[in-house]
Amino acid sequence: MKPFAFISFIVLITSMIYTVYAQELKPSNLFSNHMVLQSGMEVPVWGDAKPNEKITVTFANQEKSTITDAKGKWMVKLEPLGVSKIGRSMSISGHSKITLSDILVGEVWICSGQSNMEFKVDNVPEIKSLKPIPNHIRSFEVKHTVSFEEAQDVNGHWSTSPSTSAVAFGFAFFLETLGDVPVGIINTSWGSTSIEAWMPRDMTEQLPYFKTIMSEFDSDTLTQNKIQKALDASNGWSKEEDVFLRRQPNIVYNAMMSPLAPYACKGLVWYQGERNTRYLSGMPEVTETNWFHRVAGMKEYGDILKFWVERYRTQWNNEYMHFSIVMLPGYGKGTYNSPEIDSKSPTAPSWAWMRESQLKILELPYTTVVNTIDLGDEKNIHPTDKLPIAQRLALKAAKYTLNKDVIAEGPTFKTLKKENNVMVVKFNQAKGLKTKDNKAPTGFWIADESLQWKPAIAKIQDETILLSHDKITQPKYVRYAFSGKPDVNLVNGENLPAYPFRTDSDYSTK
Repeated sequence: MKPFAFISFIVLITSMIYTVYAQELKPSNLFSNHMVLQSGMEVPVWGDAKPNEKITVTFANQEKSTITDAKGKWMVKLEPLGVSKIGRSMSISGHSKITLSDILVGEVWICSGQSNMEFKVDNVPEIKSLKPIPNHIRSFEVKHTVSFEEAQDVNGHWSTSPSTSAVAFGFAFFLETLGDVPVGIINTSWGSTSIEAWMPRDMTEQLPYFKTIMSEFDSDTLTQNKIQKALDASNGWSKEEDVFLRRQPNIVYNAMMSPLAPYACKGLVWYQGERNTRYLSGMPEVTETNWFHRVAGMKEYGDILKFWVERYRTQWNNEYMHFSIVMLPGYGKGTYNSPEIDSKSPTAPSWAWMRESQLKILELPYTTVVNTIDLGDEKNIHPTDKLPIAQRLALKAAKYTLNKDVIAEGPTFKTLKKENNVMVVKFNQAKGLKTKDNKAPTGFWIADESLQWKPAIAKIQDETILLSHDKITQPKYVRYAFSGKPDVNLVNGENLPAYPFRTDSDYSTK
């Protein structure tokens, strides 16, 4: 061997040896002091170390060992754990040893979405006032970033401080109270992100429109370079770049969701959809002014959401992973092409169509939709009435994941029949049916075969509503709260609002 070649060979071998031995034992950032582990199911614990190293994890009288693979990756799975409010320690050992302290066992939920999930606790006085009270709530705040490839680890850490998200913290607070369990929240949310931003790339195989989006993204070198420049900036990216990054497809998922799997959790709360309300249907062509509109419309959103939930369950290897969707609340604006609408109209291109799409998730098992039709703001896309949302999320989780005997939803449409010129609507969950202001029910519209909608005169009779209009002698269809910002007052005995519905389509709710 020539001297130069020999020296190069020695340098290469030395570099390889250094790389192997420099890879010290390190668990994923998800495993740290103050974390909450999910009770009642297998708990994966994973990280990095040297290749072919024996790793042992000890926690709660369990000891699990494994050997790292050729890349130094390792994972063990703890057997199901019982609830524990007492902070305990976990040891992770190989050639070195790491001890993590103050670990609780309870309910772990991922909270994700766009700006209304990110909406800060300090902006909601009713939720901010709860901050000094919790004893067993922990939070993991995922840092905003993007990645062209699925990241191996997530950027964040567990804290004894409440989540910065008003909805997430409020949910944790009320769930801890209802369930009498520690609650861990992983908050991974970013304002103005579309559902496409949170999609894994392989969903292109199921969704042709997403394949089109990703093909365009891959061939757009200008966008690729702009993203890389922002990521490489030593002082962080600008506000303009921040908006640009979060409005791209897939790369938010890669950095802020993919590395969370398969952290054991009970479910995921999803408060997103505003970004996908710009069009009633279809995917618009991109122009210089609407470059960020390359997303699905409202009517397609529901089927896409179902594919998305099933794909996430595959990612977590958990077919029982619960998804709780926050319905978009009242808002007075329309679509990109028709922004100024009558927010009370049952036919305007409003958020009513997105809510109907969101309710399609109930076609899958282990899903719930939190009704917000009585909330929101006519002019503000970021309403401050987040406390009821948090309470209703907690009720859903308590009932459907902790099997608590609570009423978790308001009246839902059951049946419709015609008696002479009166439409009779029956509801589920309607015990104590009433209006919150003791006035006649509002928000109902009826139509005959012509679909010329008229505001109905509504009366409560036991657990049914009687609807009529003096100009409609042969009523056939009903719409309730099917508008951008409807005036509604119908609730059950638990003061939970009735869900929006329409009978001129195949439609159901839970």
